Amino acid sequence: MDKGAAVGLTALAGGLVALQAPINSGLGQAVGTWAAAAISFLVGTAALLLIAAINSSSIHLGGAGGLAWYYFTGGLLGAAYVTTVLVSVRTLGAGGVTAATIAGQLSTAVVLDRVGAFGLTQKPVTLGRLIGVALLAAGVFLIVRE
Repeated sequence: MDKGAAVGLTALAGGLVALQAPINSGLGQAVGTWAAAAISFLVGTAALLLIAAINSSSIHLGGAGGLAWYYFTGGLLGAAYVTTVLVSVRTLGAGGVTAATIAGQLSTAVVLDRVGAFGLTQKPVTLGRLIGVALLAAGVFLIVRE
């Protein structure tokens, strides 16, 4: 996949994440925070199981046996995010939640890139990257201050 297509597809997915917060919040107000998070993951799990069944030739579960424990925490990390956003969107709004999410993602990603965590290629912390993080932090402030 070329970079332009990757950026476009990822931006589209980011738009879906922005939709997720208020949708899950409405569900949470109806059924409760924990139930809403569980329902969200249940529906997502069902969709992924269906996709996996359709593409069963590309499943190689045996490859998971040699992985370190932390490679199995993705769902837990997602659950923490969904549950937090489900509640915080009521205070911050969709824009504030999205801005804070992106700033947190970028700040953490710069550190992960720097140390080469999880097999990533190491990338230095440059002035441009620091300015990017600072601008995102300023953006979060501007979005949530009102």
